[in-house]
Amino acid sequence: MALRIITADERQAEERGVKAAILGKPGMGKTWLLNTTCAVTTLFMDLEAGDLAVQGWRGASIRPRTWEECRDLALFLAGPNPALRDDQPYSAAQHARVVREYGDPARLDHYVTLFIDSITVAGRLCFQWCRGQPEAFAERTGKPDVRGAYGLHGREMIAWLTHLQHARGRNVIFVGILDEKLDDFNRRVFSLQIEGSKTSLELPGIVDEVLTLAEIKDQGGQPFRALVCQTLNPWGYPAKDRSGRLDLLEPPDLGRLFAKIRGTAAPPAAAPALPASLVTAATDTPTT
Repeated sequence: MALRIITADERQAEERGVKAAILGKPGMGKTWLLNTTCAVTTLFMDLEAGDLAVQGWRGASIRPRTWEECRDLALFLAGPNPALRDDQPYSAAQHARVVREYGDPARLDHYVTLFIDSITVAGRLCFQWCRGQPEAFAERTGKPDVRGAYGLHGREMIAWLTHLQHARGRNVIFVGILDEKLDDFNRRVFSLQIEGSKTSLELPGIVDEVLTLAEIKDQGGQPFRALVCQTLNPWGYPAKDRSGRLDLLEPPDLGRLFAKIRGTAAPPAAAPALPASLVTAATDTPTT
């Protein structure tokens, strides 16, 4: 087999999806962001059964209830990994099984965005499944081994996230709950709310964008919602922008965000614009 060289022109012509984790405290409006996507081309993976905030949204949804369904859907949407053995979850053999059960994946080709709400609940489903696997029990005594369960959980979640990351032509949005705690020095620290620590630590290295939906105060002390997009921000929120095209704060509008990352013309705003005092607001203290 000849070595396949991908030229710069070919690479730049490829369809690229945005892979993003959007974090925020409960009630901040993370699920509502679904309203700022195209209903025709977005598929909503509703893990929380918390779609009351988007009951007027006209798009399609799927509702997996088990970890096995979450894995199969990732495989169905992103295709197989040719490097894996037949017995591994994301292999070509397992993909053939899923295609027999779900039908032709081409019928979902028009869905260019997968909105997963939430990665926090996906982690709970994964951990529940892991606790019943052989790795979660001590070999000699047969008693539950919590360390073994958490180790398997970390591997399963990272494999799932990485596989969805390779759905190159699709946008994949992972919504997650943001935890706020005080460290030993009474400083505020933020982290993804999820079982175990491996997923929270490795997620920023997997996705292209880490965005925190937060309430910020403008120069006059009036609160507004915005997406914090840059690692160096005055509030210490988790954030990362691999594209290098996002400002410190962006309006909570995924359609415009995708367009800005790709460098294409932005669609009409689906969310309120940020206040005119945005630049000075970046130095104020957010509400708690």
